[in-house]
Amino acid sequence: MYLTSETKKEIFKKSGIQKSDKDTGSPESQIALFSHRIAHLTGHLKANPKDYSTQLGLMKLVGKRRSLLDYLIKVDIVRYRNIVGELNLRR
Repeated sequence: MYLTSETKKEIFKKSGIQKSDKDTGSPESQIALFSHRIAHLTGHLKANPKDYSTQLGLMKLVGKRRSLLDYLIKVDIVRYRNIVGELNLRR
């Protein structure tokens, strides 16, 4: 799955977390992109349960998102609560 710049802008607008137009490196925007990719790969794995390479990639993405969420907990708990609330993530 290839994410175009228009798709990324839509993801940022839906989540409402992007601070400026060029803010793609903040933890909030990275978490939003990872969540979108995780949802896409989860749907793919439901249709293709024996695709183990995709399953490995999904597990790596979940780990990256978890580490970014852990970073936000340490740095700013308010930002963490905002991103978890907006993206409907749960621990």
